[in-house]
Amino acid sequence: MQDILNQLQQRRDVARLGGGERRIEAQHKRGKLTARERIDLLLDEGSFEEFDMFVEHRCSDFGMQDQKIPGDGVVTGWGTVNGRTVYLFAKDFTVFGGSLSEAHAKKITKIQDMALQNRAPIIGLFDAGGARIQEGVAALGGYGEVFQRNVMASGVIPQISVIMGPCAGGDVYSPAMTDFIFMVKDTSYMFVTGPDVVKTVTNETVTAEDLGGASVHAVKSSVADKGYENDVEALLQMRRLIDFLPASNTEDAPDVPTDDDGERLDSSLDTLIPANPNQPYDIKELIHKTVDEGDFFEIQEAHAKNIVVGFARVEGHTVGIIANQPMVLAGVLDSDASRKAARFVRFCDCFNIPLVTFVDVPGFLPGTDQEYGGLIKHGAKLLFAYAEATVPKVTVITRKAYGGAYDVMSSKHIRGDVNYAWPTAEIAVMGPKGAAEIIYRSELDDKDKIAQRTKDYEDRFANPFVAAERGYIDEVIMPNATRRRISRALNMLRNKQVENPWKKHDNIPL
Repeated sequence: MQDILNQLQQRRDVARLGGGERRIEAQHKRGKLTARERIDLLLDEGSFEEFDMFVEHRCSDFGMQDQKIPGDGVVTGWGTVNGRTVYLFAKDFTVFGGSLSEAHAKKITKIQDMALQNRAPIIGLFDAGGARIQEGVAALGGYGEVFQRNVMASGVIPQISVIMGPCAGGDVYSPAMTDFIFMVKDTSYMFVTGPDVVKTVTNETVTAEDLGGASVHAVKSSVADKGYENDVEALLQMRRLIDFLPASNTEDAPDVPTDDDGERLDSSLDTLIPANPNQPYDIKELIHKTVDEGDFFEIQEAHAKNIVVGFARVEGHTVGIIANQPMVLAGVLDSDASRKAARFVRFCDCFNIPLVTFVDVPGFLPGTDQEYGGLIKHGAKLLFAYAEATVPKVTVITRKAYGGAYDVMSSKHIRGDVNYAWPTAEIAVMGPKGAAEIIYRSELDDKDKIAQRTKDYEDRFANPFVAAERGYIDEVIMPNATRRRISRALNMLRNKQVENPWKKHDNIPL
């Protein structure tokens, strides 16, 4: 019996070594952890239960029958993050470069099936060179099986992808269909075709980093939600993110005890809005002073900075925050900001996370670049996302809410549940100066008259009371009571139930 137990231990030791000490050392020299080291950091200590440790590929072409390593380039299983179950797979670059074979794909799909059946989040750690060329169409078929499960799990369980090395070809499409993608700066990259193919086809010379690094995808393309400095930071932040999320669409996010009183007032907010309506202020200051203990997990922080989105808590309950940022482009809505916010709103609605929206928006960004780039449809994405959302929606207008952007930003007209305004709010079709110049176009040559017309328009509409008179604003509140009013509104809405008309699925303006 002891011999059998010793053999089992030996087989486990071999499997855990992956590609061997030399390749592990090479991985460390690149500044990267191994698949198992990453899992140990991500999960609670001692909680990992591995599956399919001894699986090997069945390919016999191109001499592959003589190259078999237990695990076949991916580590799969489940464990806990702060006591809550998660499923995961981690590509092992030390084994065949983490490339995907038929057996490798079956390991992943088994975990995907288990996560969906048991209604728990799934996390993928990517560090791989794409499909295993020696297996041909069998590898492509494996990708298809993974993709199909990504789609089936969408909106049912949270799916998180962390890119921690190369991720190319077919490997990029599975992360692209998950809810969040995070990258590690300088050591990870994503692209459909690599620099060599780009050089051959388009004659462009580009590095892997410039083609698909975190500096590209977290800033320009918006493919990634954030880039972290190293493996350790990325994995610790994933533990933090999981704490904000429910296990599935039928469960609530975990309540986190807090000593931060929901009735707390903050007098500093009374002076947050500058006297000059054209002077910016940082909306993040309002967010940090409103949510529990200033804890805010921002999503897509480096992309479309004119809008801020992320997770926070109010009285221990997770909320999704969406806020125009006056510090960047005056908080205007453009194509990138609309897509960014729409994606976030839809995620929150999928998983029953209430939405808190802070509004200071002068309108949509004008110009040929925006119009040629499809601003109409991109702006409609955000409008569509808010309008279809059935979760509790609390809105606070702090300053400007002009034109169609007022409607789009979770207004009462698209089923905002509780809509507040600060006394500094200006709700109108457009700014006073522009409005006066259009209404009194014949008086443009007389500067004194136009100045008076501008002041008249400002007195009439540059305040929240016209909207409040019509019931479009539920209450004009003191800025210092913002947290208190939001807390009370969310408590009142906790049992909200709204059902949209039956449909197979909607047809959002993609």
